[in-house]
Amino acid sequence: MVKIGLLGAGRIGRVHAVNIAGHARSELVAVSDVNEDAARSLAKVYGAKAISSEEMLQDNSIDAVLIATSTDTHSEFIEKATAAGKAVLCEKPVDLSLDRAKKCLAAVSGSGMPVMVGFNRRFDSNFAAIKASVEAGEIGKPELLSITSFDPAPPPISYVKLSGGLFRDMMIHDFDMANFIMGEMPKSVHAVGTSIVDPEIGTAGDVDTAVVTLTYADGRIAVIKNSRRAVYGYDQRIELLGSEGLLSAANVLENTVSKATKAGVTSAKPEFFFLERYMRAYASEWDAFVSAILDGTPMPITLRDGVAALALAEAATQSRNSGRPVEPPL
Repeated sequence: MVKIGLLGAGRIGRVHAVNIAGHARSELVAVSDVNEDAARSLAKVYGAKAISSEEMLQDNSIDAVLIATSTDTHSEFIEKATAAGKAVLCEKPVDLSLDRAKKCLAAVSGSGMPVMVGFNRRFDSNFAAIKASVEAGEIGKPELLSITSFDPAPPPISYVKLSGGLFRDMMIHDFDMANFIMGEMPKSVHAVGTSIVDPEIGTAGDVDTAVVTLTYADGRIAVIKNSRRAVYGYDQRIELLGSEGLLSAANVLENTVSKATKAGVTSAKPEFFFLERYMRAYASEWDAFVSAILDGTPMPITLRDGVAALALAEAATQSRNSGRPVEPPL
């Protein structure tokens, strides 16, 4: 049984708490948050204790911590937790600053403690099936990857201002997915972006609509499309063209009922947002983390993977600002 400390009692922290407490081989024993009331409230639900982050890291009875705090605290908590001899699962991204994330990687590399970054989409059964098919050689050599990721509505401007921007906050999932499926980093990143959904997002210095083209050393291409607004729901699709065929993963719908009448054929909308779409993936992610700790299996997503995705986000930001392709600064 792995005893877990949860850093962060916000929305994503509560999602993780469900999986920690519901897993047969993990126990949520402590919760910490800068909002002490939130920490106490969440801890009470699961019979855990609400303590400070310092107390959590110094508690030798806690085997691992899950970091679900604000992004600007991630690197520091990763370093402190591993130095305290604890395994870590940290929500994406590793940091808002690529340089800081690289320093974190260097610091942790010598600790010997396992660190996993929370790119939960790798654990979605549909996307995992695409990866398995690629590795089995079922469509030959992958040549053209298309990733679509549209949110149902933009976040509040207060969130946008602290998020690090669409490339670091939203598209970073897709950068990791491209690395996952294509099996390597691209050589070139070309990004275009605009704020046509909400002008206030542009005023805040961010974009809400973007397309990024990744070009690989052998000529392969990946195209990522992001928008902060899809009025029909959470649009999450992947298409991969290979030398011997095509793989595609469609949206997960609210239900499987279709209606066919004289007026036409209709079906349900995509599940509304990430909590509905990826809850099973979050549970599978947690199971993989626990298995890595207890069974000694490799961490499926490493801190180095997290830094690689952040490097692509940094390159996309630079490309969008300059209008030119940028080599990932990794």
